Amino acid sequence: MVCALYAVLGALLLIKFSFDVVRLRMLYRVSYGDGGFSELQTAIRVHGNAVEYIPVALILMLFMEMNGAETWMVHVCGLLLIAGRLMHYYGFHHRLIRWRRSGMSATWSSLVLMVLANLWYMPWELVFSLH
Repeated sequence: MVCALYAVLGALLLIKFSFDVVRLRMLYRVSYGDGGFSELQTAIRVHGNAVEYIPVALILMLFMEMNGAETWMVHVCGLLLIAGRLMHYYGFHHRLIRWRRSGMSATWSSLVLMVLANLWYMPWELVFSLH
């Protein structure tokens, strides 16, 4: 299944973002919250934002693939998702709003495409059957 590739890549991003938060917590000796450190605040938001988008995107991608979408469609959505998350990270980390905006646009485009693909490929006869 193609979706597994993007699940692995998404998990690697989440692990990297999590390690960034842990590293900064240890550096600044902060157990809870951000301690007022802007670098830690940024790392927490980058991780939190990825956690908000990656899981739902992977669920949509899995259903899209299971419903019979073309393999190239799954790749397009997966690449858009991962590229979007990387652009968002880069923009947030370097305080470049254009990169953040582009990253969010790519992420949202990926989500919208997956929603549309799921609606198109959904086995409607099974959804509305009473059996």
